[in-house]
Amino acid sequence: MSIWFEEPDLARAMSRSTDTAITALGIEMTEATDDSLKGRMPVDGRTRQPGGVLHGGASVAFAETLASWGASFTVDPAQFYCVGMEINANHVRPVADGWVSGEARPLTRGRTTQVWDIRITDENGKLVCVSRCTMAVLAKPSEY
Repeated sequence: MSIWFEEPDLARAMSRSTDTAITALGIEMTEATDDSLKGRMPVDGRTRQPGGVLHGGASVAFAETLASWGASFTVDPAQFYCVGMEINANHVRPVADGWVSGEARPLTRGRTTQVWDIRITDENGKLVCVSRCTMAVLAKPSEY
Protein backbone atom coordinates (compact mmCIF):
# COMPACT_ATOMS: atom_id res chain seq x y z
CA MET A 1 0.00 0.00 0.00
CA SER A 2 1.35 3.40 -0.99
CA ILE A 3 1.91 6.22 1.52
CA TRP A 4 1.32 8.97 -1.05
CA PHE A 5 -1.78 11.17 -1.19
CA GLU A 6 -1.43 11.07 -4.97
CA GLU A 7 1.39 9.93 -7.24
CA PRO A 8 4.40 12.18 -6.47
CA ASP A 9 5.23 14.51 -9.35
CA LEU A 10 9.01 14.64 -9.02
CA ALA A 11 9.45 16.78 -12.15
CA ARG A 12 7.06 19.41 -10.74
CA ALA A 13 8.84 19.34 -7.38
CA MET A 14 12.21 19.80 -9.07
CA SER A 15 10.84 22.68 -11.18
CA ARG A 16 9.65 24.41 -7.98
CA SER A 17 13.21 24.10 -6.63
CA THR A 18 14.73 26.43 -9.21
CA ASP A 19 16.89 29.17 -7.64
CA THR A 20 16.91 27.46 -4.23
CA ALA A 21 19.48 25.67 -2.09
CA ILE A 22 18.22 22.44 -3.65
CA THR A 23 19.46 23.34 -7.12
CA ALA A 24 22.53 25.16 -5.79
CA LEU A 25 23.65 21.91 -4.13
CA GLY A 26 22.73 19.78 -7.15
CA ILE A 27 20.11 17.74 -5.26
CA GLU A 28 17.85 15.62 -7.44
CA MET A 29 14.80 13.57 -6.49
CA THR A 30 15.02 10.36 -8.47
CA GLU A 31 12.28 7.94 -7.42
CA ALA A 32 9.21 7.49 -5.27
CA THR A 33 8.62 3.89 -4.17
CA ASP A 34 5.46 2.80 -2.35
CA ASP A 35 6.97 3.87 0.99
CA SER A 36 10.01 6.07 0.36
CA LEU A 37 11.41 9.01 -1.57
CA LYS A 38 14.87 8.67 -3.12
CA GLY A 39 17.33 11.21 -4.42
CA ARG A 40 20.97 11.93 -5.07
CA MET A 41 23.46 14.73 -4.54
CA PRO A 42 26.92 15.29 -6.05
CA VAL A 43 30.03 15.44 -3.92
CA ASP A 44 31.86 18.30 -5.61
CA GLY A 45 32.87 21.91 -5.00
CA ARG A 46 29.29 22.84 -4.08
CA THR A 47 29.00 20.25 -1.33
CA ARG A 48 32.54 19.71 0.00
CA GLN A 49 34.01 21.24 3.14
CA PRO A 50 37.51 22.78 3.04
CA GLY A 51 38.95 19.42 4.15
CA GLY A 52 37.91 17.93 0.81
CA VAL A 53 35.03 15.70 1.89
CA LEU A 54 31.25 16.01 1.90
CA HIS A 55 30.15 18.82 4.22
CA GLY A 56 27.84 17.68 7.02
CA GLY A 57 25.61 20.67 6.39
CA ALA A 58 25.13 19.59 2.78
CA SER A 59 24.11 16.13 4.01
CA VAL A 60 21.58 17.71 6.38
CA ALA A 61 20.17 19.91 3.59
CA PHE A 62 19.85 16.81 1.40
CA ALA A 63 18.14 14.85 4.18
CA GLU A 64 15.68 17.65 4.96
CA THR A 65 14.90 18.09 1.27
CA LEU A 66 13.89 14.43 0.95
CA ALA A 67 11.89 14.49 4.21
CA SER A 68 10.16 17.77 3.33
CA TRP A 69 9.10 16.68 -0.12
CA GLY A 70 8.24 13.21 1.15
CA ALA A 71 5.96 14.63 3.83
CA SER A 72 4.42 17.07 1.35
CA PHE A 73 3.58 14.22 -1.02
CA THR A 74 1.65 12.36 1.73
CA VAL A 75 -0.88 15.13 2.45
CA ASP A 76 -3.65 16.79 0.45
CA PRO A 77 -1.85 19.87 -0.98
CA ALA A 78 -5.15 21.76 -1.21
CA GLN A 79 -5.55 21.54 2.59
CA PHE A 80 -2.07 21.12 4.12
CA TYR A 81 1.61 21.95 3.78
CA CYS A 82 4.60 20.56 5.65
CA VAL A 83 7.61 22.29 7.19
CA GLY A 84 10.61 21.02 9.10
CA MET A 85 10.50 21.28 12.91
CA GLU A 86 13.69 19.45 13.90
CA ILE A 87 16.47 17.52 12.23
CA ASN A 88 19.49 15.65 13.50
CA ALA A 89 22.23 13.76 11.71
CA ASN A 90 25.07 11.40 12.43
CA HIS A 91 27.88 11.55 9.89
CA VAL A 92 29.50 8.12 9.84
CA ARG A 93 31.74 8.00 6.75
CA PRO A 94 33.53 10.64 4.66
CA VAL A 95 33.03 10.87 0.90
CA ALA A 96 35.45 12.83 -1.28
CA ASP A 97 33.82 12.68 -4.72
CA GLY A 98 31.10 11.12 -6.84
CA TRP A 99 27.50 10.98 -5.72
CA VAL A 100 25.64 10.16 -2.55
CA SER A 101 22.16 8.68 -2.60
CA GLY A 102 19.44 9.26 -0.06
CA GLU A 103 16.29 7.44 0.89
CA ALA A 104 13.65 8.98 3.16
CA ARG A 105 11.03 6.80 4.79
CA PRO A 106 8.39 7.86 7.33
CA LEU A 107 8.60 6.37 10.80
CA THR A 108 5.24 7.89 11.69
CA ARG A 109 2.70 10.02 9.84
CA GLY A 110 0.40 11.70 12.31
CA ARG A 111 -2.29 14.29 11.80
CA THR A 112 -0.04 17.20 12.89
CA THR A 113 3.50 15.78 12.80
CA GLN A 114 5.49 13.26 10.83
CA VAL A 115 8.88 11.74 11.64
CA TRP A 116 11.13 10.66 8.77
CA ASP A 117 14.25 8.47 8.72
CA ILE A 118 16.78 9.42 6.03
CA ARG A 119 19.77 7.29 5.11
CA ILE A 120 22.50 8.63 2.85
CA THR A 121 24.90 6.18 1.23
CA ASP A 122 27.95 6.40 -1.04
CA GLU A 123 28.24 4.86 -4.51
CA ASN A 124 29.21 1.52 -2.91
CA GLY A 125 26.08 1.48 -0.76
CA LYS A 126 28.00 2.24 2.44
CA LEU A 127 26.26 4.39 5.04
CA VAL A 128 27.50 8.01 5.04
CA CYS A 129 24.87 9.73 7.17
CA VAL A 130 21.74 8.79 9.07
CA SER A 131 19.25 11.52 9.87
CA ARG A 132 15.85 11.91 11.50
CA CYS A 133 13.58 14.81 10.61
CA THR A 134 10.35 15.87 12.32
CA MET A 135 7.88 17.63 10.05
CA ALA A 136 4.93 19.79 11.06
CA VAL A 137 1.73 19.27 9.06
CA LEU A 138 -0.01 22.66 8.90
CA ALA A 139 -3.42 23.64 7.58
CA LYS A 140 -3.31 26.00 4.65
CA PRO A 141 -4.77 29.42 5.40
CA SER A 142 -8.15 30.18 3.91
CA GLU A 143 -7.84 31.66 0.43
CA TYR A 144 -11.13 33.53 0.25
